[in-house]
Amino acid sequence: MRTVDDRLAHRLAELRTERGWSLDELARRTDISRSTLSRLERAEISPTAALLGSLCAAYGRTMSQLLAEVESEPPQLVRAERQLVWRDEESGFTRRSVSPPHPGLRGEIVEGALRPGADITYDGPPVPGIEQHIWVLEGVLEVTAGGAVHEIRAGDCLRFRLWGDSRFHCPGPDPVRYAVVVVLP
Repeated sequence: MRTVDDRLAHRLAELRTERGWSLDELARRTDISRSTLSRLERAEISPTAALLGSLCAAYGRTMSQLLAEVESEPPQLVRAERQLVWRDEESGFTRRSVSPPHPGLRGEIVEGALRPGADITYDGPPVPGIEQHIWVLEGVLEVTAGGAVHEIRAGDCLRFRLWGDSRFHCPGPDPVRYAVVVVLP
C-alpha cells in the first residue's frame, strides 16, 4: 500500500503532465528548483507547507483539494480517525483535513497546529479571492493577510478574502491550534 507521500508525489507528477509542462516550466512558474520538483515527484523528499502552497497556486487548487485528490472519494461523515493528517516537521505545521473538499461543495474545514516559533509564508492564494475564516481554538496565532497583521487569541475569529501573500506565525510560548473554514469563490 502506498503512503500519502507516495500518492501525493504521483498526483503532483500527473498534474504537471496534464498541463503539458516540463519540470523547467513548473520551476519557472513556482520558483522551486527543477531538482527539488523532480525529487518531490519521485517521493524522495516530502514537501514543506510552503512548497505545497506554491504548487497549489500553480495548479489552481487549495491544499485540501490537492490532498483530497490523493485519497478516495470522501464520505459525507468523516470520522476523526479517517481524517487525513499531514505534517511538515521542518516548519512545525500539522494539518488535519476535518471536512475535506467534495465535488459540488465550495467549503471545507481544516484544523491547523503550529509549534511555538513556527512561521509559514505563502506567496499567494491557491485560488484568488478565496474566503477564509480562521478560528483559534488554543493559543495565539499571528496572521498576516492583505498587508495587515492580526493577533488572534483563543476564541477569536478572523475572516477575509485572500488575494495576495499570507503568513501564519505562532509567537508562543505555547503551541497554537486553530480551525480554518475555506470557501471557494
